[in-house]
Amino acid sequence: MARTPLLFALCVILSALAVSARRPVSDRFIVKGRVYCDTCRAGFETSATTYITGAKVRVECKDRTTMLPVYSKEGTTDSTGTFSISVAEDHADQLCDAMLVSSPQHDCATASPGRDRTRVILTNYNGIASKDRFANAMGFMKEEAMSGCADVLKQYQESDD
Repeated sequence: MARTPLLFALCVILSALAVSARRPVSDRFIVKGRVYCDTCRAGFETSATTYITGAKVRVECKDRTTMLPVYSKEGTTDSTGTFSISVAEDHADQLCDAMLVSSPQHDCATASPGRDRTRVILTNYNGIASKDRFANAMGFMKEEAMSGCADVLKQYQESDD
């Protein structure tokens, strides 16, 4: 007889947990990253890199099977070239990317190949405790490398010493 109330209480607790697991929580994640101008056209950040104020960035999630977009939100970089985009939902089974949209600098408005988007994981079911998700830096390229880039790039070469 003592098992019946215990079994009933266990069923109530388990059903409450199942309902709360499906309930969406707002403002779950903050996607953060930086946007730079590749002044030397190196394909990566260098000591001559500058960061772009007012660049537009989008976080977009696609359905894993159909590859159709199911979520999209844009943000703008601040004075340090940093963006911070709030994402209100868990996107566990979706492919999410942060991507460049546009640069306000006309002489640095071409997206750098391979550095125009980055994957971000937007789920709580991966062992990451923080709500902050950090995207790799993304960059635009100058139309022509600025003067002095040869010296800058020499510091990245391997030496045979």
